[in-house]
Amino acid sequence: MEETKLMKGNEAIAEAAIRCGCDGYFGYPITPQSEIMETLMALEPWKTTGMVVLQAESEVAAINMVYGASACGKKAMTSSSSPGVSLKTEGISYIASAELPSVIVNVMRGGPGLGTIQPSQADYFQAVKGGGHGDYKLIVLAPSSVQEMADFTCLAFELAFKYSTPAMILSDGIIGQMMEKVILPPQQPRMTEEEIRQKFPRATLGKPADRKPNIITSLAIESEVMEKTNFRLQAKYREIEKYEVRYETYLCEDAEYLMVAFGSVARICKTAVEEARKEGIKVGVIRPITLFPFPTKILAEYADRVKGILTVEMNAGQMVEDVRLAVNGKTPVEFYGKMGGIVPAPDEIFEAFKKQTLK
Repeated sequence: MEETKLMKGNEAIAEAAIRCGCDGYFGYPITPQSEIMETLMALEPWKTTGMVVLQAESEVAAINMVYGASACGKKAMTSSSSPGVSLKTEGISYIASAELPSVIVNVMRGGPGLGTIQPSQADYFQAVKGGGHGDYKLIVLAPSSVQEMADFTCLAFELAFKYSTPAMILSDGIIGQMMEKVILPPQQPRMTEEEIRQKFPRATLGKPADRKPNIITSLAIESEVMEKTNFRLQAKYREIEKYEVRYETYLCEDAEYLMVAFGSVARICKTAVEEARKEGIKVGVIRPITLFPFPTKILAEYADRVKGILTVEMNAGQMVEDVRLAVNGKTPVEFYGKMGGIVPAPDEIFEAFKKQTLK
């Protein structure tokens, strides 16, 4: 049955992972996401659902454990924060090429380098442009509440298995550490071997007599074979772009201007927009929920209706490039950002909007 709790965003991911039938979590501690593994260890799901929870010896080991578990058709996940995800990118590229369903959580912190433990959104490029080597994409979900941290954990697994591809939850230290009321889903059973065979027939669960062995690899010595893999991947990404775009609009019905932001910054922008409306300035917010696939079409439609757009991010300007591509010159697009773990305040955003967009 559903259960309501007050909890951190990181804790919500851990609870939701158990409840949506996750088979295995493999991770390594790093602030500000360590509570995901700590919560899983405290809940001891191996005693109730049989879920494996393991602290690996490194981030590299953790992602390769996910690779192995996913190849068996298991619901496997890992989590980390920015520098740790960088270490995982080689394995993520392998998983994408092998077309394995898996979930990666990135609770972003300020960088570059080891940076700070404060929140950031500077991993946008890494997440939506592939991150590692080769032409691949991840499904990227950007939660803006603790409730969505729980909801998107289950959704990430659903989409990963639907498209046989890794999915990422791209959060930040604000949502990972903040506490809110969460409605947790009812407990789902883990998949049986027969259900795995039906949902992911390529799983390496042993070879029946009526088929050839399942071979899962990201290696192709022959260029023609690798090209076929790439064609298949690109066709899959186009299908995801067609069917899986998600976004939220706020006060956009009569908006003459827009703010575009994702994650925690979108919440701050809503407050800035409310202040603007008190002064008679009609501003709305578009929040991309899927960063890939990006809501290009909806932004293009609004570009025909508004006088200007301000993109707000906790980075030096990353998502703004995709906003400008979507708008395609139809209306001016400005950018306001904070870096290094500094969180913008609503009044700062409103002032930036007045100076840059109302000029």
